[in-house]
Amino acid sequence: MIRAVLDANIYISACLRPLGPPGRILQFLLEDQAFHLIGSAAIFDEVRRGLNYPRVRRYHALSVEEIDRWVIALALIAEPTEGSLKLRAVDRDPDDDKYLVAALEGRGGYLVSGDSDLLELREYRGVRIVTAKEFLHLLEKTSI
Repeated sequence: MIRAVLDANIYISACLRPLGPPGRILQFLLEDQAFHLIGSAAIFDEVRRGLNYPRVRRYHALSVEEIDRWVIALALIAEPTEGSLKLRAVDRDPDDDKYLVAALEGRGGYLVSGDSDLLELREYRGVRIVTAKEFLHLLEKTSI
């Protein structure tokens, strides 16, 4: 089964545009169990923070409690990783390293992101770094 880490921007985009590629990826996860989700406390904390930013809150009607419940539900679905691996892969934004750490600790094959700093790597220690559209295409191909 495909094992993947989703960047916080994928979760946030899915919340804002459920019919777009990020939303459809979560649909594949929740309805079809089409892939194995890997995550960490640091990733889900970033999702929670991102959905609570005032500039993001303008585009959704979720309360703080609803955001918390949604993030907790996703974290419960995900295989947790500790985030203890130390690495420095993303020079311009070291905070993005947490996604690669989760993928490596969780033996993930994919990191799905909309972040240009991560996407320009394309691959890191066997983890393919792809856009939501690319990952959705892979899920659609494998679910046939």
